[in-house]
Amino acid sequence: MSILFRGSRPIVAFDVDNPDHRRWYSEFVKYKTWGRCPVRFMAEALDQDLVSYINDKMLAYYIRQEFGNGSRKDKNTTQKSKPRAKSAPGTVSKRHTVQTQGGKRTTTLPTQA
Repeated sequence: MSILFRGSRPIVAFDVDNPDHRRWYSEFVKYKTWGRCPVRFMAEALDQDLVSYINDKMLAYYIRQEFGNGSRKDKNTTQKSKPRAKSAPGTVSKRHTVQTQGGKRTTTLPTQA
């Protein structure tokens, strides 16, 4: 066995679900080199280069996180909507058409109290 082989970084398949793999890829994007990565990644797909393969995997991962199987609890979806308050007496709750003395009709919108 070659001394170069023993001293080289291990080859692993990129796993998008592994936070270390995502961190090492973000360091590659930041520094534009794989020199800080303790492993060597291999692409499982033969029709793409490594960076394109990882970009596709990362895009699919974050789309799944954002819009996927509902595992992410969004603040707006977990809260129940508050019941609408009923109008207080003497307030306008809908549009009203009012006829003025000149015979013209005007529409008024509800005012915010």
